[in-house]
This record gives sequence, structure tokens and C-alpha cells, in this order.
Amino acid sequence: VEDQRARWERKCSRTAKELLETEHKYLEQLDLVVTYFVTILKAKGTLKPAVLETVFGPLESIYSASHVLSFHLERGNLGPGLQSFCQNLDVYGHYAENLEQANKTLKEQLRKNKSFRRFKKLQESRPQFQGRELEDLLPLPLQRLHQYKHFFRDLLENTSPDSAEHLKLAKAVKSVSEISLWVQGINEKRENSLQLLRVQKLLKGQKTHVLTPGRWYIREGWLLVVPSKGEELKRRMFFLFSDILIAAKPCHPLHLLNSHKLVCQAVYPLHQCTVDKVFGHTQSQGGLLSLSFPHKALLLMSSDQQDINDWYRSLTAAVR
Repeated sequence: VEDQRARWERKCSRTAKELLETEHKYLEQLDLVVTYFVTILKAKGTLKPAVLETVFGPLESIYSASHVLSFHLERGNLGPGLQSFCQNLDVYGHYAENLEQANKTLKEQLRKNKSFRRFKKLQESRPQFQGRELEDLLPLPLQRLHQYKHFFRDLLENTSPDSAEHLKLAKAVKSVSEISLWVQGINEKRENSLQLLRVQKLLKGQKTHVLTPGRWYIREGWLLVVPSKGEELKRRMFFLFSDILIAAKPCHPLHLLNSHKLVCQAVYPLHQCTVDKVFGHTQSQGGLLSLSFPHKALLLMSSDQQDINDWYRSLTAAVR
């Protein structure tokens, strides 16, 4: 037991040392933004207060929370330090929510505001920046949040369960995990919006509304449609979402504007769909899927067995 305790203590103090060293480095990087951008821009008035608020979000709150954490860690007050730090963790969630708009506004200001463009270039040319740009520094808090999760977990795993620190560390791990999930959700929503927008742009015309609140992109790919009568197989692009399946075919390759686009041929709602695998029609190569809708049946084929299995899994999950 004594050996185990000594091992725990060694590992714990190693992790705490690494946390402090990386926290100092992180603070240095945040300091570049706060000192050379936020503080000076506030004083100069190069950006309007609302624009400044949008570009940097709650970065100053993140900066001061890290200062306090670093102060506690330097004095070996691990438990109380993490406890007070976790009370301010919400700012990381708000920072993540604001980041997309921050990037958009920053680009806009660089395009429209000549004096800000000059100021930014001048600040980034300082030796302290080591060739880094503001755009490289703004995502740092979210990268750091990811590191906190691992540091706090390691500290908890190497702390004796009956010590006073254990409970504080357990709370810290819980807090940082909750905020990480929140940030992950924000990123997934953002990624999903980009996918919906991409598919919307791929489809010719405005008839098909892909961008619908609550809709999630799942997958896409080429499949062969087996006709009911003896016509030849039709190669179609399918887009699967959480509530619909879209079938599309390529526009004419010689079309001036839309040669790279697709024409939507059908939109199938999934809420009344049944999906079945059809066996025995293809000799080990690939497979068939049967999709039944209230007024339509689809027979889809792929020569790739793995591909058809993946589609079957995705479709059955979406239909559920």
C-alpha cells in the first residue's frame, strides 16, 4: 500500500509539474493576443467595441482564469486551484460558440478596415509572435481545453481515493468533461451545417431544400438503381440525411453552368420506410438493398460488399 501511494504521489507530482509548465506556455500565447491586440485596440478605438467583443469573445476572462490557476499551481495548491478554475469553465463553452462568428468578423474587418489590416500586420511582425498570426492564436483555448481533460484525468487516476484532493479532482474532471461535450456538440453542429450547405450547392436549382433545422447529414455515394422492368441499371448519387434520402443524377457534362452539379430526381421521406437486404441475387460480389416507401419501392445495388453493408447500417439507423 505504501509503495502504491508513493508511486501515485510521484506520478501525480510529475503531471502537476507538466500542467504548470504547459499552463505558463499557454499564458504566454494568450498574453500576445491580450496585450498586443485586445488592450491596444480598446485604447486606440481601431475597432468598434461591438466588433472587438465579437472577434475576441470572452478571451480576457479565459486569460485571467488561467492566471489564477497558474498562481495556485505554483504554490502547490492543486485541489483548491482546480476547484476555483472549474467555476469559470463556462467561458470556454461561450468562446467556442462565438468562434465561427469571430472568424467571419475578423475576415470582414481585414477586407474593409485598412487601419486594422495595417495594425494586425505590424503586431504580427513583432519578434514575440515568432511568425504566428492572430488566426493561429485564436483557436488555442479550445486546444487547451482538450489538454485539461487529459491532465485532470491523469491527476485523478494517480490520487489516493481517500485523500482530500480526490473529491476536488473528481469534480474538476466532471466539469471539464461536461464543457468538452458542449464544445464537441457546437463543432458537430457547425460541421453538419457545412455539409448541408455543400449538398445544397451541389444540387441544381432551388427546388430541393436541404438546409432544414434539425436535419443531420449522414452519408452520400453512388449506387445503381435496379429498374422494375427490364431496363438497364441507372447510376445515381444518393444523399442520406436523418429524415430524408435524396436521389440525384449528374447534369449534362456540356452544360455551361451546371456541368459539375447534380439534378435532384426524388426525395424520399424516411419516417415510413422499411429497409431490407436482398440475398441470393449477386454472387458474393456486392449486394442489393430493398427500400419500401408508401407509394414507391427502390432496389439499390452496389458491386462492393462493404459499401452495401455500410449503406444498410446507415439506412436502418436513420429509419429507426
